[in-house]
Amino acid sequence: MKKNIHPLTKYVFGMLMTFLSMAFVTLPHKSEPATKLTAQDTLPIPPHSDKLLFYVQRTTNHNTIMYEMNIEKDGNLNKEEPVHAYWIRYTEKGEKAELSYMQRKFAYGVQSKLVDEHKQAYALHFVSYAKKKIQLQRSPRDKRYHAYLQLEHKTIELSHIYVRIEGGSFWVPNVPYIDIYGRDVATGHQVKERIKP
Repeated sequence: MKKNIHPLTKYVFGMLMTFLSMAFVTLPHKSEPATKLTAQDTLPIPPHSDKLLFYVQRTTNHNTIMYEMNIEKDGNLNKEEPVHAYWIRYTEKGEKAELSYMQRKFAYGVQSKLVDEHKQAYALHFVSYAKKKIQLQRSPRDKRYHAYLQLEHKTIELSHIYVRIEGGSFWVPNVPYIDIYGRDVATGHQVKERIKP
């Protein structure tokens, strides 16, 4: 024989079940541990321009070295100096500044050589690291100049470089590794490659 349940009991029981289900839904879930930020993650992303080839950032501070095409009035690259390097000094309200003579000649400047007159292609390398050659040429993809770097079996269209510095001096910094960021030309995928000088 079915027992009759008082309407008030049914109401209280229903309210209790509703409250418990709401409490269960709103209970905070155990969160996953936050991914540890790397030094690169905290650095500013400089503004994009049509002339920008790539930029370099370092452990030292947020100041960023920009590498842009040095274009003449006729639209061609300056043959003597196809790349213009300068600072964005984020530690000084983001002001732009030219590299000093010492920085240009011994640290962050680039040397260039015209290697194909017809294609207007240049071989570049950093004055402080001549091992890796950078190719400056027009892309068949978008007909614009890009900087390319060969890493093992990949050709990378550079976007930026991060230099890890751990002590040393201006003349001989201790650089355990350099991270290269860009687009793998073969696959079109964004990649990060690490080299150890």
